[in-house]
Amino acid sequence: MSDTPLNPTPPAPTGTPYDAPPPAPAAQTPPTPGPQDPPTPSGDPRADRAREALLAVRREVAKAVVGQDAAVSGIIICLLARGHILLEGVPGTAKTLLVRTLAQALSVDTKRVQFTPDLMPGDITGSVIFDAHTSDFVFREGPVFTNLLLADEINRTPPKTQASLLEAMEERQVTVEGTPRALPAPFLVAATQNPVEYEGTYPLPEAQLDRFLLKVVLEVPPREAEIEVVQRHARGFDPRDLAAAGVRAVAGPDDLAAGAAAVRSVQVAPDVAAYIVDIARATRQAPSLSLGVSPRGATALLATARAWAWMNGRAYVTPDDVKALAQATLAHRLALRAEAELEGVSVESVLASAVGSVPVPR
Repeated sequence: MSDTPLNPTPPAPTGTPYDAPPPAPAAQTPPTPGPQDPPTPSGDPRADRAREALLAVRREVAKAVVGQDAAVSGIIICLLARGHILLEGVPGTAKTLLVRTLAQALSVDTKRVQFTPDLMPGDITGSVIFDAHTSDFVFREGPVFTNLLLADEINRTPPKTQASLLEAMEERQVTVEGTPRALPAPFLVAATQNPVEYEGTYPLPEAQLDRFLLKVVLEVPPREAEIEVVQRHARGFDPRDLAAAGVRAVAGPDDLAAGAAAVRSVQVAPDVAAYIVDIARATRQAPSLSLGVSPRGATALLATARAWAWMNGRAYVTPDDVKALAQATLAHRLALRAEAELEGVSVESVLASAVGSVPVPR
């Protein structure tokens, strides 16, 4: 099998066969994947069926969303690795439609919260209210009690409300009035933010950015894909009616659970584990960075590389798996020095240099 590693400035995607393993999610526009061998059976029928079902999800999502295969792969990787994803893109790049369509293809519940400056923590987690019928206080669940939570424009709400998601993202529970309440499984936060409009926004602090397993940038689609979008709407496509578009459930929570169990059994050789650590340490020594990758970031890269290896039909992680997921997993965890920003240096280029400086294990 040949996996194409991510580049700091990869080319625009082209059409890919939907029975092939998916393209890796990238911090920038995903590259066109290289030739792939068919997945090797693992010996576990449940895991093999789960892989086939999750790969088929891309085919269903493509009925409603054009050209965002890498973002679909990123969300699936996060579900398998019990993480969360940050989607960045200008308005109109199908972020909301992508999450809704993916939830329907996975047969899971989804809810959307539009983050605004006046949004309160209780509006997300839920609150205790007085029920006049029972003359007692009852807990009313907030929208966080779902499988896929779309946190739309998360950077438009104050830090207090942003922080209300921290416990949910890390502990998969919320505590209201001193009582912890477990969230349903699977649970994923897909947060979006607009990269071009910062007036009236509250940038996510490093502590919360570090909670997102992946960050994927949804670019404006290339001309051919945009023509396909317009033609679909000319043929009567309604983004509010996914059933009419033919989107159906091809996987479910059981497939995600079986896949997550299989991912945890993917082998990581000592030299590959050392390779991940050396990449993280190289970012801490980069003179252009004021903040390098933390140990949590290194374990995140391990988790995403494992999921990517399993989705490509392998029971072991290769250095190419690590390089393929490095940008999407690590770039949002880095911070540039002020002088580097003034010189026009990008985080992606610094990370690419750091990855390139580490000897690849053989």
